Amino acid sequence: MLPTITPAKVARSLEPFDDPDWLFELKHDGFRSLAYLEDGRCRLVSRHRNVYKSFETLRDALAGLKAKDAILDGEIVALDSNGVSQFKELLYRRGRAVFFAFDLLWLDGVDLRQTPLIERKKKLKKLVERSECSEILFAQHIEGNG
Repeated sequence: MLPTITPAKVARSLEPFDDPDWLFELKHDGFRSLAYLEDGRCRLVSRHRNVYKSFETLRDALAGLKAKDAILDGEIVALDSNGVSQFKELLYRRGRAVFFAFDLLWLDGVDLRQTPLIERKKKLKKLVERSECSEILFAQHIEGNG
């Protein structure tokens, strides 16, 4: 059975900054979620530990990722035809939901939380690339330059 994980809080800054120890990603306008993949199923859990009862198509698609078990951290979003997140479409469950994965916390029985973030992101990128799931997208990042 996979462990229950509390997602890390988003760091906010009033001013842009550069730091070689940081990774910077775009903020998507959606619902933060952990995706728990095990036994051929996916469970999407909010940052407040509520299980999303909707997004069945997304859950079914994520369940097909090529992993025995995994925990991914990401954002559920609805994208328009230009790839821009549309929160109202997501809120009212219109449009197609996708999962922007930005961290891999667990993979195939291994707890990765003590692994450096950049290494976890490399593993995550490989997992996403080898999947045939169009509902999961790798959240790209920039190193050091905020």
